[in-house]
Amino acid sequence: MTKPQTISVTKPIVEDLPTEKFDELEAFIDNMETTKGALIEILHKAQEIFGYLPRDVQLYVARKLGIPGAEVYGVVSFYSYFTTKPGGKHTMSVCMGTACFVRGADKVIEKLKEKLGVESNEITRDGLFTLKDVRCIGACGLAPVVTVGDKVYGRVKEEDLDDIIKAYRS
Repeated sequence: MTKPQTISVTKPIVEDLPTEKFDELEAFIDNMETTKGALIEILHKAQEIFGYLPRDVQLYVARKLGIPGAEVYGVVSFYSYFTTKPGGKHTMSVCMGTACFVRGADKVIEKLKEKLGVESNEITRDGLFTLKDVRCIGACGLAPVVTVGDKVYGRVKEEDLDDIIKAYRS
């Protein structure tokens, strides 16, 4: 017969995630007026703190809120904003919505894959970039659009990519 594990209800199981980040998340949750209906807000904060939502972070949130881990995972896996894998320092997204695609986004992303040496949803070897193809981001008038973090680059041409990449390498 196996013995049950002795674990802390709110501390991480894996030791490679910094406890300071868990402390920051705990302080955020503890300072909320109510956690009822706040799961998405808490997950946003957790992803801001950790950069992604690994299993231990999801379980931590579940334990803090007194809800099943499956409920947290259901929300994380449903919303495309949330990620369970670590990303590069900068997330570079190419809009593949209809307007952007018609105006050459497919060529832009192929050139970025070549320049960065990655496929979509991969991290560059230096850990600097994660390349993503995304659905419409709502900037159709600027098509094709590339975003790096919160910065939006509109009417992007293949020849613009070196300057965009260079701005984040320095």
